[in-house]
Amino acid sequence: MNYTNFFSSDLPFPLGNLSILPERILVVGLIIVIVIDLSSKGRNTILLHRISLISMSISMVVSLGQWGIHSVPTVSENCRINNFSYIFRFFLLICSPLSVPLSVDYIRCSKTVLAEFSSFILTAGSGGMVLCWANDLVTLYVALEFSSLSSCFLSGHTKKDIRSNEATTKFLPMSGGSSSFLLYGFSPLYGISGGQLQLDKIADGLLLSDYLVVIYISISFITAGTASKPSLVPFHQWTPDVYEGVSPTPVVAFFSVTSKVAAPALFTRLFGLIFPYLSNEWHIVVGLLATSSMILGNLIAVTQISMKRMLAYPSISQIGYIMVGVLAADPENGYASMITYTFIYILMNLGTFARITSFGLRTGTDNIRDYAGLYMKDPVLTFSPVLRSPSLGGIPPPSGFFGKLYLFWHGWKAGSYPSVLVALVTSVISIYYYLKIIKLMFTGKNGRSNASTTYIQNSLVSPSISKSSIEVAMIIRALASILSGISVDPIIGIARNTLF
Repeated sequence: MNYTNFFSSDLPFPLGNLSILPERILVVGLIIVIVIDLSSKGRNTILLHRISLISMSISMVVSLGQWGIHSVPTVSENCRINNFSYIFRFFLLICSPLSVPLSVDYIRCSKTVLAEFSSFILTAGSGGMVLCWANDLVTLYVALEFSSLSSCFLSGHTKKDIRSNEATTKFLPMSGGSSSFLLYGFSPLYGISGGQLQLDKIADGLLLSDYLVVIYISISFITAGTASKPSLVPFHQWTPDVYEGVSPTPVVAFFSVTSKVAAPALFTRLFGLIFPYLSNEWHIVVGLLATSSMILGNLIAVTQISMKRMLAYPSISQIGYIMVGVLAADPENGYASMITYTFIYILMNLGTFARITSFGLRTGTDNIRDYAGLYMKDPVLTFSPVLRSPSLGGIPPPSGFFGKLYLFWHGWKAGSYPSVLVALVTSVISIYYYLKIIKLMFTGKNGRSNASTTYIQNSLVSPSISKSSIEVAMIIRALASILSGISVDPIIGIARNTLF
């Protein structure tokens, strides 16, 4: 497969100046949010919320309107936009507006600043979108740092909460370390390719190079740097602590999905363009990382008692499943299956975090044992996980089953037999801990521990809140999870037809 041709198709020249219009809209929205917040001294909370949502929605519509435009030269060599990049840019735009409504009630109750939240969401979203089309090492690195640093600052958004501060303290140095690995990987490529920065020119320079050992060292550092961002094992250590420690649950919801969207786009562009002739070598490395992530993520999730920490480990395993699509040698089906499952995962995961956001706002705890007997107190909150948890575990008929089936089938046809077999076994393990929560909600007796009561009293969150927006979000995403399973064939067809 010629990866270079697949990833480097460009937009028509007349549209070259408009090709990054979605990112420009987000930047304009970011500037407006900052200006209004400074001029009104933080009083127009709802207005800021609406402006950020409107800018994201307009950007999404523009991106959707540009989708499907095929290839000829663009204005800049640093910008290589094709249908593959459009898909992942659109997914990132889905993540942002679906995450923001979860934050409104949280911001009101915790009395934190919405302008900061909206600003970092817009910055992280625009950085992730640039990752999808960047064609040189500098743009890639800067875009990745925009997204990573914004996520770090978001993790410490609740500045008065000591757990949130601790999470940021852990997250920031680990993110900085992974960025250092990435720079160490980029430096040899720049040197041995003759001072080139564009990905396609670097690939041409490496073909003429005799420094094979240096190239392998570069691949190792780049793999370590990129694997840390989506939490592939063994570069996952920050994830459970940050998920559990980050008090703004909507923040966890946001970067739990954006990292899973940006990472496959980064992997496929970076490795597919620079190292197409070493595809067997990096496929083996990525396969080992994906397999380790699926095993460790699902096994450790079984033992967790914190809901957010428990969801951290399935997120590690989920990126392992997504990477099975990256490993597929046939982009027509392998990448289409990866895209389909990523879209389904966005709906499943954001809906799950909507549920625990609502529960945490009303109770001040995320202990799994406190979900006992929930169906008697809140049928809507119980309804959401009953529909969505089986989907995350891969139980039919929800969409997660069909997404995994399609993904694993094409991974098997591509020859990734160990990864697919491990994925099947670990999916069965995941069903256990998802169904355990559902069983607890219907059959468990709610007896709060002293620790839980103390936590509620000390929480920044008020139990008496307006819960309508989160409940609407939960219901919509639960239904979307079901409907996307029913209509999975059209989704797969759109993904395949858009790529080719």
